[in-house]
Amino acid sequence: MFQLKYDKGQIVEAIDNIIEKTFSMDLPWDWASGVAYYGICEAYCVTGKTEYMDRLKAWTDEYIELGLPKWNVNTCAMGHAMISLYEATGEEKYWNIVEEKMEYLQKNAIRFGDQVLQHTVSSKNDFPEQAWADTLFMAAFFMLRAGVKAGNEQWIQDALNQYNWHIKYLQDRQTSLWYHGYNNIEKNHMSGFYWGRANAWAAYTMSQVGKRLPEGYLYPAFMNINCSLRDQLSALKNMQTEHGLWRTILDDADSYEEVSASSGIAAAMLVNKNVLHTKYIQKALCAIMENISPDGSVQNVSGGTAVMKDRSGYLEIPKGWNQGWGQGLALAFLSAILEDSEE
Repeated sequence: MFQLKYDKGQIVEAIDNIIEKTFSMDLPWDWASGVAYYGICEAYCVTGKTEYMDRLKAWTDEYIELGLPKWNVNTCAMGHAMISLYEATGEEKYWNIVEEKMEYLQKNAIRFGDQVLQHTVSSKNDFPEQAWADTLFMAAFFMLRAGVKAGNEQWIQDALNQYNWHIKYLQDRQTSLWYHGYNNIEKNHMSGFYWGRANAWAAYTMSQVGKRLPEGYLYPAFMNINCSLRDQLSALKNMQTEHGLWRTILDDADSYEEVSASSGIAAAMLVNKNVLHTKYIQKALCAIMENISPDGSVQNVSGGTAVMKDRSGYLEIPKGWNQGWGQGLALAFLSAILEDSEE
C-alpha cells in the first residue's frame, strides 16, 4: 500500500539479527520479554520462519517447568506470546496460561474509578490509583486479543473500556499527545510530560484494534479509539525530528532521540494506513535501520521508566543498553513493513 523504498533482503536480515540477539538476552518472564517476544511472533507471522516459534516454545516450556511468576499488569504482557504459541502449536497449555492471566485481570487486578486497571509491576499496590499508558500494551491489548480468540464479548468490552478510560485520563485534547500517567487520587498527570514511549504504547495498541477486532465498526468504543489515534498521529508527525526519530520527551528539543518510541509510533502509522504519513514512515525506517547494529542490538533505547518526578528524570534515563522492549518494538515495525509490502 505505502510506496516505501527499501531493500527487502536487508529488512529480513535485520529481523533475523534482532531475533538472534533477543534470544541471547536471557529475559525473565516480565514486560521486557512480553514486548520482545510479541515482536518475534509478529516476525513469524510475516516470514513464516518456524525456527522463531520453535525457539520461543523451548524458552517457554523451560520457564513453565521452572515455575511462572505471580501475575501483575507487567507480567501479563507475556500473554501475547502465549496466544501466538497456542495458535502456532495448538497446545492447550499455552491457552491455559492465557486464561490464568485473564482471570487475574478480570477478578484480582487492582482497579480504580470506572474499573480502570491500575498499573502494577509486582504483587504489591505499586502505584495507587495511577493509570499509565504502558498498561495498554501489557494488559488491554492482550485482553482484546484473548477476547477475540475466545469469542468472549465480556473480555472484548473490558479491553475496549480500558482503551476509552486511558484516552479519557491520558490524552491531552488540546495537543492530542499522551501524558505518561494519571494520578486519580491527586487528579493530575503528575510531572505532566509527553513521554515518547507512552505515546508509542498508545498509538501502536490503538492501531491494532481496527486490525484485530472483527467488525470493529459495530462497537461504539472503537469509534472513540479510532478518532483518538487519528488525532494523535496527526500531532505526532509534526514531532518527528529531521533524522526521522521521535524524542524521549516529544516536545523538548534538548531531549534525546529514542528508538523504541520511534519504532512504535512508525509502526502505528503503518498499521493505520494513512498514505499521507508515507514520508514520515520512510524517514523513520531509514533512521531505525541505522540504529540496528550488525549483531541485532537495537540501539538508543531508553531504560525502564516510571512516571518520573521532573524533566531531568526523563532525560537522565540511560539509553546505552539492549532492552527487550526496544528489540520487540523494532521487530513489530519491521514486520509491519513486510506485511504492508504483501498487501
